[in-house]
Amino acid sequence: MALLPLGPHRAPEPKPMTIAPRRPEMAEDKEASVVEGNGPATGHIISTTIGGKNGESKRTISYMAERVVGTGSFGVVFQAKCLETGETVAIKKVLQDRRYKNRELQLMRSMDHPNVISLKHCFFSTTNRDELFLNLVMEYVPETLFRVLKHYSNVNQRMPLIYVKLYMYQIFRGLAYIHTVPGVCHRDVKPQNLLVDPLTHQVKLCDFGSAKVLVKGEGNISYICSRYYRAPELIFGATEYTASIDIWSAGCVLAELLLGQPLFPGESSVDQLVEIIKVLGTPTREEIRCMNPNYTEFRFPQIKAHPWHKVFHKRMPPEAIDLASRLLQYSPNLRCTALEACAHPFFDELREPNARLPSGRPFPPLFNFKQELVDASPELINKLIPEHVKRQYGLNFTRPAGT
Repeated sequence: MALLPLGPHRAPEPKPMTIAPRRPEMAEDKEASVVEGNGPATGHIISTTIGGKNGESKRTISYMAERVVGTGSFGVVFQAKCLETGETVAIKKVLQDRRYKNRELQLMRSMDHPNVISLKHCFFSTTNRDELFLNLVMEYVPETLFRVLKHYSNVNQRMPLIYVKLYMYQIFRGLAYIHTVPGVCHRDVKPQNLLVDPLTHQVKLCDFGSAKVLVKGEGNISYICSRYYRAPELIFGATEYTASIDIWSAGCVLAELLLGQPLFPGESSVDQLVEIIKVLGTPTREEIRCMNPNYTEFRFPQIKAHPWHKVFHKRMPPEAIDLASRLLQYSPNLRCTALEACAHPFFDELREPNARLPSGRPFPPLFNFKQELVDASPELINKLIPEHVKRQYGLNFTRPAGT
């Protein structure tokens, strides 16, 4: 089972820091400690000390590494058990460059949301070759959307629409939070990086190894995001893109859940663009300019757009088709935001007073919004929070958000 698989590439884009010899970041890092040895390896026990600052007592936590659940160029992810509490966790072990801070650690510390994987703490480990590893200890979620999709594919079935709605809604909630509160662009949204709890059906974004806070006017690498989910402006080599690349990726995930297979299965970057053109048609000069102004002189074969209702099967609800069409737009600024996607009529069923899982159990929490609503209009907030929830909590959203 792949818990936190990463894409084929990991762009460092590092931020330099001043370091003391041999122990970068340790002095200022209240949750990090150095452990000698190789760190987690299956069957091994690793102990680390946390606490000890601001009058807090120090305590030792020990983990038994049970099995490898993901590997890649970044390092390895283990499923581990905390010996003191019996809790199962995921430990992502990454080789640390002593010259730089680890961006993934900094970003994960800034995030707290029901639809984003949470960081419990971290520690550093060294090897006898003087290599330094960062160990990120995270909550453990047993399934990925990739494996759930594979299950339906193996039994030759489509995912029931209620689960498509439930999973996509939570993905957009997670994206709305990371885009607006810490201001993070994930840059690798795909089914493998979307965790699903099979009991509660709660979904969490994971793997922030490619994530970055995008700063207007600052360049970024364009070779980012796994190919099937890569926004067209990235294929066009854009370096000043926005968080709308995540919206495109989420649109690809939505289409995949509805179709049971990837919508744009390109075998190379050029082929990826061909697959997109086969559905969206040839981009206009204006659309190309919106994606990357340097590409306006390029000539493309003129292909008409394939009607969206023909992309999906005949019984597909029009709301599903409409949402896909609003996400998968060439012009990044025409794609809806994650919060606007949450308010889309496709998700209205989730807002019904008596809506439940097919098992009869309640949905995971869907309306416990926090900071992600700060800049939202009252109209949007009214769409997002159902009447029965407003009545239950005595909420009133006639005032502008954030006042």
